[in-house]
Amino acid sequence: MVEKEEEAEAGISEEEAAQYDRQIRLWGLEAQRRLRGSRVLLVGLKGLGAEVAKNLILAGVKALTLLDHKQTTPEDARSQFLIPTGSLGKNRAEASLERAQNLNPMVEVKVDTENVKDKPHEFFAQFDAVCLTCCPRDVMVRIDQFCRTRNIKFFAGDVFGYHGYMFADLGEHEFVEEKQKVVKIGPGEEDGPKAKKVKIDLNETTLIKKKVNFCRLKEALEVDWSSEKAKTCLKRTPSDYFLLQVLLKFRTDKARDPMPESYGDDSDLLLQLRNEVLDSLGVKTDLVTDEFISSCFSELAPVCAVVGGVLSQEIVKALSQRDPPHNNFFFFDGMKSNGIVDCIGSK
Repeated sequence: MVEKEEEAEAGISEEEAAQYDRQIRLWGLEAQRRLRGSRVLLVGLKGLGAEVAKNLILAGVKALTLLDHKQTTPEDARSQFLIPTGSLGKNRAEASLERAQNLNPMVEVKVDTENVKDKPHEFFAQFDAVCLTCCPRDVMVRIDQFCRTRNIKFFAGDVFGYHGYMFADLGEHEFVEEKQKVVKIGPGEEDGPKAKKVKIDLNETTLIKKKVNFCRLKEALEVDWSSEKAKTCLKRTPSDYFLLQVLLKFRTDKARDPMPESYGDDSDLLLQLRNEVLDSLGVKTDLVTDEFISSCFSELAPVCAVVGGVLSQEIVKALSQRDPPHNNFFFFDGMKSNGIVDCIGSK
């Protein structure tokens, strides 16, 4: 009876407690309660968006809005598992709705078929977290700036062939971290050298409140690499950060991503943009070698799964205020099966 009363007080029904039992055991009732009160906007329902949608729905957010104005393509069939066969030409978000909703009937899943760039700022104010995929750089920067003013958690991510990334701007974010309890040994409890030490009790944990500050996406993408501090950081900055700059420039100029059917022309343009973008940033062009053009076309399902798993995990952590978040980039290189978390642009 006591457990049921606590669940009711925390806003979790008996049915929800049964549905999310494993998660409540993992991160606690309070964290699950926060998730159950959260509304999330997910923009872009390609392969990465499908992975994020699946994970958020199964985690048990209150509501998820799927926004995508584009139609399904043959490429979607290779990486987007929420779209059923025979949906070619239909709106991506609408085609994904039924399978997404069936994952967890307790989550309210909605569809919006408008273009995110046409949405007024107040549209985003109804959400606790906004996650953008498939978006141009200027749109991401603008929406992030608005989200910061309303204390809305902002995320962005994309997959380009073997390469993927995610970015988070949580503003000033507070969270709790579970630590093993440290037990101090009092006088007389032990003799000898051990008496001066502390013991870690493996059977007990305590929650520690912490705070971390994030920078905006604009600051993260516009680092002054000529400064002494930036030059020092440059040695350990992942090359995928600069590759991302090139690919976002391609998306801005062509209003699309590199496509296999135009591999020759797109490869030439990518090499040209690599030289222009890295030169404008004040770094050497060999930070992104010529070989990158063979690994950044289309979405690969395994890369979507990895990046989508990390991205949705970070959204869950941010909304539940549980565990340290990634601050602020995560880069994944499928060629090396290597993922890197790096903080870029923070003062």
